[in-house]
Amino acid sequence: MDADAGPVGVEDVAETTASTLASIGNRIREVRLARGITLQALAQMSGVSPSMLSLVERGRASPSIGSLIVIANALQITMADLMAADEPKQDRVVVHSADAPIVETAKHVVRRLLRQDRDRGISVALNEYEPHTGSAERPISHEGFEYGFILEGELTVEVDGVGHKVVAGDLIAYSSRRLHKIWNHGTRKVRTLWFNLERD
Repeated sequence: MDADAGPVGVEDVAETTASTLASIGNRIREVRLARGITLQALAQMSGVSPSMLSLVERGRASPSIGSLIVIANALQITMADLMAADEPKQDRVVVHSADAPIVETAKHVVRRLLRQDRDRGISVALNEYEPHTGSAERPISHEGFEYGFILEGELTVEVDGVGHKVVAGDLIAYSSRRLHKIWNHGTRKVRTLWFNLERD
């Protein structure tokens, strides 16, 4: 190695880190605004202070993995959505299970993202809810529309304060603008196929 080279890659690492933080912050802001969520509302939903969220959105702070999980969960997206580059424009005819990114949300729901198609405004995910886990402690709302198909087990989906029990083979559909909460009150794992549309 050249003795005059100095510290190798330090500036490159710093530049990459700053670029990554800026990209994550921009994505958070982009999704938040697209769904009509204020900074204060996102702070309340995620438990992250408005000042910290502002710094994160501007790429001025380095959020912890835990903070990113709760922010992504509040926005109803995955951490992979925040950190991964956009998929190539060409359609993938098959998405193999091994290629689908897996993220565990703040409430310990395991989400396998099968398809995130931003051009068409739809995401498809296989979600697994262990007993006594769910989407959030309190009902939330955001832009879009969602369909949930129960593959295995029983879920309680609360929409505008009304609880709906759905079991294997059932489909539930509602505007995401309505206050909603998804929870597994049972003792068995629940598996679902969830479709989220960005528009009503």
